[in-house]
Amino acid sequence: MLDDLGPSVEIVAVGADRPCLALERAEQASVPVFRVDYNPDRVDGYDREGWNARLAAEIAAYAPDVIVSAGFMRILGAGVVERFRGRILNTHPALLPSFPGAHAVEDALAYGVALTGSTVHIVDDGVDTGPIIAQRAVPVSREDTGDTLHERIKTVERALIVDVLHQTAESGYTIEGRKAWIND
Repeated sequence: MLDDLGPSVEIVAVGADRPCLALERAEQASVPVFRVDYNPDRVDGYDREGWNARLAAEIAAYAPDVIVSAGFMRILGAGVVERFRGRILNTHPALLPSFPGAHAVEDALAYGVALTGSTVHIVDDGVDTGPIIAQRAVPVSREDTGDTLHERIKTVERALIVDVLHQTAESGYTIEGRKAWIND
C-alpha cells in the first residue's frame, strides 16, 4: 500500500500498538515508525489514559494532516479523538452502520447478508459511529467463512483507503453533522 499512494499523499509516519507487518513495510520504505504498546494484562496494572496520552503525543510529533486507523483494533480514548477531531479516518470491514465493532465479518455472516463490504469513516466518540466518507460492497457467498470473506474485504478496504486518501489530498473533505463527503 505504501507504494500505491503516489505523489499526492505523503506518509509522515506509521504507528502501531504491537509488532506488525505495517511497521516492517514502513521501515523498508524508510518511513518513520513508532510503537505505543498496548498491554492491559500487565501484572502491575494498566493505565489506559496514559496509553492514550502517549499515543496522542506520538501522533502529534509527526504533525499529520490526517490520521489513518487501519487494522488498529483499539478504541481510541476521548483525548485522542478530541485532539485530532475530524482528522482520523478509520477503515471498517462492513457497510456501516450495519455490524459495528470488532466482529463485523462474523456478524455479517451470522446475519446472512448477501452484501457486506468496507467503510471509511471519520472517527467520533462512539465505536464505528462516525460520519461515513466512502463505502464499497463485497458480495457474500454461501461458501464463505469468516477468513475467506475477511480476506476479500481487506483487499477492497486497502484499495478504498488509498482512493480516499488520493481524493481527499486533492480536494479535501467536509463533515456536517452525521454526513461526510469528499469535496468536488
